[in-house]
Amino acid sequence: MRIPSVLLSLFAAATLSANVAHAVPLVSNGSFERTTNQTNKQLSSSPSDDKHRTTMVGWTSSNGNDGGYNFVLDTRLIHTWDSAIWFKKYESDVKRGNVFASDALYHPGTLTQTITGLMPGAAYVLSFDYALGQQVGFDGANPNNYWQVGFGSSIRDAGKLSIENGGFSGWKTEKMMFTATSVQQALSFLALSSSPGAPPFMLLDNVSLRAADVPEPSSISMLLGGVGLLGFMVHRKRARA
Repeated sequence: MRIPSVLLSLFAAATLSANVAHAVPLVSNGSFERTTNQTNKQLSSSPSDDKHRTTMVGWTSSNGNDGGYNFVLDTRLIHTWDSAIWFKKYESDVKRGNVFASDALYHPGTLTQTITGLMPGAAYVLSFDYALGQQVGFDGANPNNYWQVGFGSSIRDAGKLSIENGGFSGWKTEKMMFTATSVQQALSFLALSSSPGAPPFMLLDNVSLRAADVPEPSSISMLLGGVGLLGFMVHRKRARA
């Protein structure tokens, strides 16, 4: 006996909905909006009452001694003297709120979060936005700055960014594929540069990790919409008959 097309459509929709249910965000506070002591401050390695320091919920910043020369910056202030680190130039076509910032050449600290709920042997897609800018008060070009990304024992390098004196790279998006080897692993970011410059600050935002077999939210919406339309058309055709 053949299964009616409408039932097939409903089954497909249910399957896609199940994928949506399993697409639980694995990274906590990937946009860095939640902090322990407000924002626009240098990061400490642990929560502090120091009015000049803060931490980001879910993340640890450390260079072995303290939080390193790392900051959580408010992009509404980043190109003004009110910012903890004042950029010579900043531009974005997206309202970003907080971003993580690290100087690749001056005591950078590693930003780390422990990811849980992983399936050993499964593939995961990591995505994040990043940019490069220069601090006010310093001059010189800044070539070859990048994020070194760790996931468990695997290490990847993001594409390198370079700017002229006083420039801003604009925001880029990077995607990387990793395979989990245990149920929990450390995800880390370290700003690096292969050549000396003049205070290059790497920026990071919108960190996300998802199972490779789970469709992106936009793809899921399009597929569900298509399945719904197909079911409606089949139902209407049968009603006319």
